This record gives sequence, structure tokens and C-alpha cells, in this order.
Amino acid sequence: MLEYIGYMFILFGVLAFLVSAVGLIRMPDTFTRIHIATKTTTIGTILVLIGAMFSEPSWSLKLALIGIFILITNPLSSSVIARASK
Repeated sequence: MLEYIGYMFILFGVLAFLVSAVGLIRMPDTFTRIHIATKTTTIGTILVLIGAMFSEPSWSLKLALIGIFILITNPLSSSVIARASK
């Protein structure tokens, strides 16, 4: 049962990545592209990690640490890229 919940989270994460890809094509300027890429890839990655936690409970601590690292570094890196593109 937990595996199916994990698969659903992974599916939602992949859908977030798909929205990110479409947003990168459709957005008009650099800053909105950075915004859509950062938000949706962060959410998609966190959802995939949560799905992996449900699928493999023994990896939960490692996956949680990876998720925390991504939550800290992804917005920071997009901010640096936005400042460099001015």
C-alpha cells in the first residue's frame, strides 16, 4: 500500500517537472522563466523524494537531508542567476 502512495507522489513530481518544461517555453522573459523553473522543479523534486520515502522507508533520513539541501540551495542559486542576468 505504501508503494502505491509513493508512486502517486512520484507521478505528481513528474507532472510538476512537465509544468516546468512547458513554463520555460511559454514565459516571455528571463525572470519569469527563472521563477517558474525554480518553483516547480523544487516542488517536483520534493514530491519525488517523498514518493521515494514511501517506496523505500529505510532511505527516509537520507532523502530528507537531500530535500532540505534542495530547499535551501535551489532558491539561492536562482537568485544568483537572476542577479547575473541583469
